[in-house]
Amino acid sequence: MLVALGWASPRIATALGVTLPTLHKYYFYELRQRDVARDRLELRRLELAWELSEKGNVGAFKEFGKLMERNDRMEIERELGSDSKPDATVHAPERMGKKAQVAQRALDADADLMAELEQEASQNARH
Repeated sequence: MLVALGWASPRIATALGVTLPTLHKYYFYELRQRDVARDRLELRRLELAWELSEKGNVGAFKEFGKLMERNDRMEIERELGSDSKPDATVHAPERMGKKAQVAQRALDADADLMAELEQEASQNARH
């Protein structure tokens, strides 16, 4: 449960009254399951609420409805989040390295110098 709540390993070890190596030795599998631990906890909450609501517990039935709505919101957020990520990477500007930046600055400086020279030449031609 502490892994599902997002606790760090040292904090879990302290709460259980064991050393960190002991925690890793005896709870290695559980600690590796951090990604799914929260989902398993939510699943268990849904199961318990459903079991109690089937037995006629109105409060549990209402709680089950809230949990379902929360789950639906999370799924919509996941879908929206996954849709926006590819677009962001497509529109992301390409980063230039230092050498490419220096080369680009040199080209820009040459172009500016040529424009100035052409402007001076055109002014001198008029006089």
